[in-house]
Amino acid sequence: MPFLSSDDELAIVQAIQEAEKKTSGEIRVHIEKKCPKKDPIKRAISLFQKLSMHKTDLRNGVIVYVATEDHLLAIWGDEGIHAKVGQEFWESTLVTLQEDFKTNQIKNGLTKALLDIGEKLQQYFPYQKDDKNELDDSISYG
Repeated sequence: MPFLSSDDELAIVQAIQEAEKKTSGEIRVHIEKKCPKKDPIKRAISLFQKLSMHKTDLRNGVIVYVATEDHLLAIWGDEGIHAKVGQEFWESTLVTLQEDFKTNQIKNGLTKALLDIGEKLQQYFPYQKDDKNELDDSISYG
């Protein structure tokens, strides 16, 4: 059985698009079965670079990383957004996401986390009329 149904995938992509509607920030979700070296933060940072998320103009990209079989999660924000929200925001969002995953509320947990991240991005990086979507909104898989 796949980790996400096609309906779940669609709901998550729609949450990314909804979150990005009000901000110049960029959000990605990356899902893979196993986390190399078992360090989800290092993996999220590596994927952040690989997916060119560090190339946003305002350095305001955020990646939500999920290793399904290893049950590992990470959220990594680029220096522009991290400087505004601090480590506490990422950690509290991650704790909520972990709680939802423990009760098998995968879609709801991801959707809620994405919308929360979008609200923070909007607060510090509001949408500008000349904004362009700098990164693909689809879920990437490893």
